[in-house]
Formats: sequence, structure tokens, C-alpha cells
Amino acid sequence: MNRAVKIGLAGTCTALLALGGIGTYNVVHGLTSGSAGDAQPTRGSTFDASEMSGTPPTGAEAAKLTRAFLDSWSKQHLDGAASDTDVPDTASQALRSYADGLRLKKLSFDHIVAVGPSQVTPGATKVTFDVTAQVAGGTWTYSSAVAVLKSTHGQLAVHWNNSVLYPGMSDGQSLVAGKLPADPDAAKVVASDGRTDLSGFPSLRDIAATIRKNAKATGGSAETGVAVVGGDGEPVETVKVFIKGRAPVIRTTIDADLQKVAENAVQDTNLQGKPAGTVALDWRTGHILAVAHTGDDGDIAVNGIKSPGSTMKIITAAALFDQAGLTPDSPAPCTDSLMANSQLFHNDPGVRADPGSSLAQAFTVSCNTSFIKDGFHHLVRHGDASALHDEAVNVFGMGSWSIGGGVATTDPSIPADAQGGDQAAQFIGQGKVTATPLFMASVAATVRNAGFEQPVILPGQHQDTAPRPISPRTAGYLQSMMRSVATSGTAAPRLGGLAGVGAKTGTAEEGDHTNGWLTAYDSRIAVAALVEGGSSGVDSAGYVVRRLLTGN
Repeated sequence: MNRAVKIGLAGTCTALLALGGIGTYNVVHGLTSGSAGDAQPTRGSTFDASEMSGTPPTGAEAAKLTRAFLDSWSKQHLDGAASDTDVPDTASQALRSYADGLRLKKLSFDHIVAVGPSQVTPGATKVTFDVTAQVAGGTWTYSSAVAVLKSTHGQLAVHWNNSVLYPGMSDGQSLVAGKLPADPDAAKVVASDGRTDLSGFPSLRDIAATIRKNAKATGGSAETGVAVVGGDGEPVETVKVFIKGRAPVIRTTIDADLQKVAENAVQDTNLQGKPAGTVALDWRTGHILAVAHTGDDGDIAVNGIKSPGSTMKIITAAALFDQAGLTPDSPAPCTDSLMANSQLFHNDPGVRADPGSSLAQAFTVSCNTSFIKDGFHHLVRHGDASALHDEAVNVFGMGSWSIGGGVATTDPSIPADAQGGDQAAQFIGQGKVTATPLFMASVAATVRNAGFEQPVILPGQHQDTAPRPISPRTAGYLQSMMRSVATSGTAAPRLGGLAGVGAKTGTAEEGDHTNGWLTAYDSRIAVAALVEGGSSGVDSAGYVVRRLLTGN
């Protein structure tokens, strides 16, 4: 994740604190200047690194110089401290940045100990020490170290790099203290309850990460502490927290309880590990309540673009009602096979021929030939087969939706210029017709709500409208027909006995296998499921949909 929000410090001082405001250096634990017999190496600002001694400074020499360096630093004699280093100008600037960035009030050092040869700086002796700094927001303590060098002329110098200020700091980095605004990358994307973190759901981790990048977080409180920042002020690491902040949140429409059910539903053992995807909507508002999927091809719940099979008969029936004036009682003979535009169509296994079938009866048993015959006869005019496309766009809101938060979804497709056999195949959700569980859940929601509400995952997200509302007459016809599918038709083995449920099953051929579909609604939600490789809609997607409708 990019951490693009800079740390802002409330009331940042623009001038260095008065030197008298910095506390004095504390000499403890037997800090001495060496015995009378010790060699007295020189200190100076002209240390020449090209004339390094072959022998590192002794521990006593290194400790003595370090004490002098730290003494000057604690008293804020910064030029004096810098003169004890091998690069005085660079050190002086960094020491001032340290005081400014931390809004330093008092600085002291303790436990100054030479610990032997440096493992990082060849030819140097390492000296460790503890730091106590009173900074904006509180008191910060940490351990640090320096490497002391010696020249052939006996000069000693602290080898300067930014890690002298704080271990591990790189060149160009600095320290700041005070109120640290909540990191936007730490924002929690939560369910509609305002608490449940969506990243805890396997199917929503990528969606949550995308929303975190693109949606505005609210609430939260700033931390108070110390942080390392880059040269441009971007946060690198928080190294001390005085007062813990509260992460801002991005609230979504997801129902945490239903999402748990959906996660389990796509793992149902009856699916035998086949890739599955499901979406549940609040049909009153279009709010996305659950999204779950399995498989290795990404999120097939919102991007699994497949032929929807007989679930498309919902839209076909709506077009026959709206554009051809048919009713559920209109004739729709169900034959074993049918030739249309030189292509032979069959019914799914188990569908019995019924020459006297009505449209409602054909819908209940999902007779392909009935819908191809009526669709081809009533909705294809002089070679123009755009009626199904128009119904999907104008009444069911088919289009390029933005569900919010930058979450990508794949658009359904019902070509307006279908040719050849596709002119007939489209009426049973085959040919070049494609859809996602997200779209088919919305189709069921439009029927139950008697109006289209575009699916969204963020409350308040803009929702596109359909050019024309579904007529009460058409909605009533479809509700009655979908209820029959659930109680006595193709969905009854899974959904029979559930109160207020309307449904439509679908089985779509794809290459050498079939995909199972089922879309349904009850008094609370609309849901659709797709199972790749499912033998039929009811015996694959049916298990997923039932669990969502029953909540277990």
C-alpha cells in the first residue's frame, strides 16, 4: 500500500527552541575522562578519513570522545557536538533537524559503554548509550550507538550517519513528534454495523483493499507519538506511541451476518469444490449485502461473465409482456426440439413436451423451445432482434454500473444486433448473452421490488436509474411465475416450502461442461449464484441460494 498522507504536526514550531530550554547532560555510571596515564588523542573538525589508523581506538578513548559528543548534544551546543564527528557540516544540520522535528525540550544520555570493535564500520570502536528525550507529546527513551574512528595522527571522530540519531534511520530521513494523523492506509473497511472488518472475510479482502484506496474514510483520531519520515514528509515508521489513535472507517452496505453465511454457502460440500460465486442484495435499496466466491479465476460473483442460461427467461418473459402484449396464459407450446435460423435447439433433460403449454407453465418447467418460439415469433421483427437488449436496458437497468469504492465489476451483455442462431439463443440466455451473479441478483430484485435499484456497496453511492420502470402488470406476472418455480417447478427441490420465495433456475452450456445458475428472492433479499461445472441450477447453485435465504 502507498502511504501517501503526510504526517502533520499540530502547532509545529518554526524556530529552534532556545538553548537554555534544553536540559543538561547527566554524567552517570562513573563517566570519567581517563586516568593520568591514558593517551590523550586529539579532537578536531579536520578528521581525515583517508588517514585511518590501522588500530581502532581503545574503549577508554572511544567512550571519552562519545561522552564529550553527547555532552555537547545534550546542552544543544550543536556545532560543538558536530565538530566531534567526521562530517561536521552534515552532522550539525541533522542535529538541528532532530531538535526541530521532535520539538525537543530536554535531552539526556545514560549507560555510555564501549563494547568493542564495530561490526558495521571497519576500524572503529562501538559505543552504546541510552537516550531520554522529552519531546512534543511525552518522554521517549531508546538505545543507540556510535562508531568512533581514529586517524594516524591520533585524532578521534564519531563516524556520522543518520543512525546516530535513531538506529536504522537512513540518509534523508528525519524524526518528528506530536500528533500524528491517522494513516489512511490503516483505515478499516467495515460492514454496515460499523464494526466488522471486511478484510476478515476471504472473499472480500481484495474488495476491501480497493475500497480503502478509493473511498473516503471518516471518524478516527490521531495518534500522539514519534515517527520517522522521509525527505518528503511521508511516514516511514511510527517508533513511539504516547496516545493510541483510532483508525478511521469506511462503512459499506455489507451485512456481516449474511456475509458469513455466503462464505460458507460457496463452500457447501454438495458443490464438490467447484468454483462458485454468489451475491445478495437488499431488493428495496440495491444495497449489496454479501459477495462470496471460490475458485482461482478471481471474483466470479461480480466478474464471472458467463451465459446465464434459463435465468434470462425472466427478461424474455418481461419483453413478451411489455412489447408483445402476452400474458402468463398465452400459448407457449413446449416441443422436444425446435429449429430457428437453421439452428436446432433442445430442452434440458427431464423437460416433457407439452403442445398445450402456456407461457407460465413453460416458465415453471423451464422449457427452452417455448421461449425460443415465442421470442423469435414476437420479438424478432424483420431481422431486428434488439427487443431483448432493449428490455434489459430500459427496465432492468443493464449497463455499466459503478458499485462504489473503485470496485471493478464486469458488465453483462445482450447484443442489440444478434445474428443467425444467436437471435433465438438469446431468449434462453445462450449465444452471446453473458451475465454475472451480481446482475442476475439485480434482475430478481427488480421483479420483487417492482422497480430497478442499481446495486451499490457504499451507502450514498450514486445509483443509475432505468429509463423506464417495470410496469405493475409485468412485475405481478413475473412474481406469480417465479413463485411457481419455487413451489412446484425446477427450483422446488431446494426452495419448496420457503415462505414468499420466487425463483428461476438456469443451466448454461459452456464448452464441454455446463454451469448451474439460480436466482431468487424472499421478503428480505434477492440473491443469485453461479456454480461452474454445475450439472443443473437446482442441484448446484440451488444449495448456495437456499443457505442465503434460510440464513444458515
